[in-house]
Amino acid sequence: MDHGKRTGLGRRDLLAAFLAVPLAACKTNGVAPTPPPLNVPPLPADALLTDLERRAFDFFWETTDPATGLTFDRWPTPSFCSIAAVGFALTGYVTGAQRGFITREQARARALATVRFFHDAPQGSAATGVSGYQGFFYHFLDARTGARYRDCELSTIDTTLLLAGMLHCQAFFDGADADETLIRKLVDEVYARVDWTWAQPRPPWVAMGWSPEQGFIVYDWKGYNEGSLLYLLAMGSPTHALSADAWAAWTSTYETSPNSGWATEYGQTYLRFPPLFGHQFTQCWVDMRGIADAYMKGKGIDYFENSRRAAYAQQGYAIANPEGWAGYGRDLWGVTACDGPADVSRFFNGKVRQFHGYAGRGMGGPAHYDDGTIAPYGAGSSVAHAPEIALPALAAMYQRYGRAIYGRYGFFAFNQSFTFSDVQIGNGRLVPGLGWVDTDYLGIELGPLLAMIGNARGELVWKSMRGHPALQRGLRLAGFTGGWLG
Repeated sequence: MDHGKRTGLGRRDLLAAFLAVPLAACKTNGVAPTPPPLNVPPLPADALLTDLERRAFDFFWETTDPATGLTFDRWPTPSFCSIAAVGFALTGYVTGAQRGFITREQARARALATVRFFHDAPQGSAATGVSGYQGFFYHFLDARTGARYRDCELSTIDTTLLLAGMLHCQAFFDGADADETLIRKLVDEVYARVDWTWAQPRPPWVAMGWSPEQGFIVYDWKGYNEGSLLYLLAMGSPTHALSADAWAAWTSTYETSPNSGWATEYGQTYLRFPPLFGHQFTQCWVDMRGIADAYMKGKGIDYFENSRRAAYAQQGYAIANPEGWAGYGRDLWGVTACDGPADVSRFFNGKVRQFHGYAGRGMGGPAHYDDGTIAPYGAGSSVAHAPEIALPALAAMYQRYGRAIYGRYGFFAFNQSFTFSDVQIGNGRLVPGLGWVDTDYLGIELGPLLAMIGNARGELVWKSMRGHPALQRGLRLAGFTGGWLG
């Protein structure tokens, strides 16, 4: 069957149809799921999405410091703050208010505390005692003080993800209330002081980062990946905007980068990027349906359709399973950035394999860190793009493995091929009969899952962001036309 072809159903109808399917009806390669190690009550798919949405929201609401808005990179392992996780948390608070998990007033108070903290956080070129420089923020911050964590880099992409959450709050909190007015004012000021042109040591591209010890990182944002959000927000800046040639230069690297390129694989012809998150992060905030730039117009599709094909390619890769990993199949896919068992080599399925701890995993074998680890949020964050395959995957994982991989804040990453008891595991545990299972939740995994479930069921984030003038400016300057931009 050619999964690249559209069905006769509209996307809303497809989603509704699959939401009505009980978990027990889901199959794995035509075989009924085996009983989970620890039983869970059956849930219709709609109830599972609701449960996942609430658990992901609870992660941000319960583990974030309400006074500062500093969100842990991971939990429960003691951790620093991830500014990208803060961006997802800000969007999560809005989602929580829209779903009735909290009141608008509660969401507003948490958003204001967060935005105020970053607005007032010290900036400067010093190596310590500051949170950022030139308007950008350090990738990781001390969770108590908000200052730079150790020697991490000033991160252009993680600042972008933080700003996306702020801009979403600015768009949502549009009332005349004094606190909502203040949120909008503070976000304007934080966004305006980010000097995107300073971060162009090799224009027109933007560098990945900077540190006071080493200066700019030698790599720029090139090749198709989550950097599309960075260029759009940088071009939409009211003060230090990049020019249109930045987007043209960015897209010119799509087919020359070793990790991207227009390709046909596993039945899909699309602009590839091995990890799924690169197809998802930008679209947590940007509704790419029906709008296209010059590159995608030349291919006859839009970026939304490209991400749909990427999800199908991931499923096709899991079905083909060229590396012979345990468990991969039609309803078990989602190779993307996540924790893993350990950085160690072991003999598995006829040859020595390299396993990894945290890595930017992607489909395509060892060159892309595929070591048999599945991140359920990878499939789950495709629910807005391809519900017809994402929902059965979530359902199958829930029903088959139950409490072994499903806890307080939702799914854990797991690896059925890693069963080696002689290895010192960095994070996680070995579950008899299953393999390695993570014991940490990561903010940059639960954040996109929460955002994309919201977009799949009501366009919660897209609806607000479509009206944001900065995003519209960035898209228009990049040459996007059509759809809701028309």
